[in-house]
Amino acid sequence: MELTLSTPALLFSTVSLLMIAFTNRFLAIANLIRDLHKQFQKNPDGIVVEQIRSLHMRLRLIRTIQALAVLSLLLSAICMLLLLQGYPVIARLLFTGALVLQITALGLSVIEISVSIKALKLELNDMEEALGRRSFEFFNILSKPETSSEKKESPNS
Repeated sequence: MELTLSTPALLFSTVSLLMIAFTNRFLAIANLIRDLHKQFQKNPDGIVVEQIRSLHMRLRLIRTIQALAVLSLLLSAICMLLLLQGYPVIARLLFTGALVLQITALGLSVIEISVSIKALKLELNDMEEALGRRSFEFFNILSKPETSSEKKESPNS
C-alpha cells in the first residue's frame, strides 16, 4: 500500500471530533464536581464522595484521551511533512504510530463510558431500592449481576 499525502490527513477530522466531544465532557464533569463539592460541604455523604471519585477518574481518562489524540495529530502532520520531503519509510512508521495512538484513545473512551455507566448506577441505586426491584438493568451491561448473597452483604441494602 502506498502512503499518499491525503492518507494522514484523514486523521485530522477524527481527532477534531474527538477533541470537541471530550472537551465538552471534560467541562461538564468539572461543573458536576464543583456542584458535588458544594453539596458535600453542606452535607458530607458517602455517595457524594464516591461520585466525586468516579468523576475524577473520568477526568483523568479524558485528559489522557485528549493527549493521545493531540499526539496522533502531531504525528500525522509530521508524517505529511516527511512525505513531502521524500521519506516514505519514516512517514509510514509515524503514520502507524498515529493510528496506534488513535486506537488507544478510542479504547480509553470505551473505558470512560463504562466508568460513566457505573456512576449512573451509583446515582440511581437509591431509586432502585425505593422501587424494590432491579429496574435499571441497562446499566449492568458491562458488570456482572449481583447474587442474592452479595445484595445482603452490600452496605446500600
